[in-house]
Amino acid sequence: MKISKTRIDGLFQLKTDDKSRLMTKNKIPGYSVYGEQLISIGGEEYRVWDPYRSKYAAAFLSGVQKLPQIYDKRILYLGVSTGTTSSHFSDILEKGIIFGIEFSAKVMRKFFRLTEQRLNLIPILADARRPEDYSSFVFEVDMIYQDIAQPEQALIFGRNAQEFLKFGGDGILTIKSQSIDVSLEPDEVFKNQIKVLEKDFGLKVVESRSIDAFEKKHAVIILKKP
Repeated sequence: MKISKTRIDGLFQLKTDDKSRLMTKNKIPGYSVYGEQLISIGGEEYRVWDPYRSKYAAAFLSGVQKLPQIYDKRILYLGVSTGTTSSHFSDILEKGIIFGIEFSAKVMRKFFRLTEQRLNLIPILADARRPEDYSSFVFEVDMIYQDIAQPEQALIFGRNAQEFLKFGGDGILTIKSQSIDVSLEPDEVFKNQIKVLEKDFGLKVVESRSIDAFEKKHAVIILKKP
């Protein structure tokens, strides 16, 4: 087995004869979060990052080049769910925190248990469509990551970017076309969402790419707030 660093600090790639896998160093050794494989190499324990369970990992393996760094960021995570992706972000973070927004109380209970071990995760039960409801708990962030299956995905991201994202900050928006309009081709849906982000909110799209190899009819959009 051969492990190597990637262009994202704190993200590693393990290459074997038959496959290449992404991994992060486990912040809580001995514990997996979602049943992921734990691998010990050179005295360090790593967690395999499943691209079929995490759109960030899917984006990396799909060749998205402009993924921002994680290790030093204050992150607002919209649609944090039970914490699959955010737990790997937690591994990578050397400083900074993640504000995890989740609407479902049932799902939030599972995420809350994760935050009891991982102190750089902050659970907030709220509706991402209403950033004003949690503006007392979230301060200015360096990055917004959004994974929400709602019809107005770009609008939700834009409102949160206006409220919380610093100037020059980064954004990662995952878009599920089927949640927006099943009557249009996915590429048309993605283009329409990009128009909203650029024209209505003044955000700059720096890269857009399909992640169909791992998530059908999904795209990842990388943004900057000028």
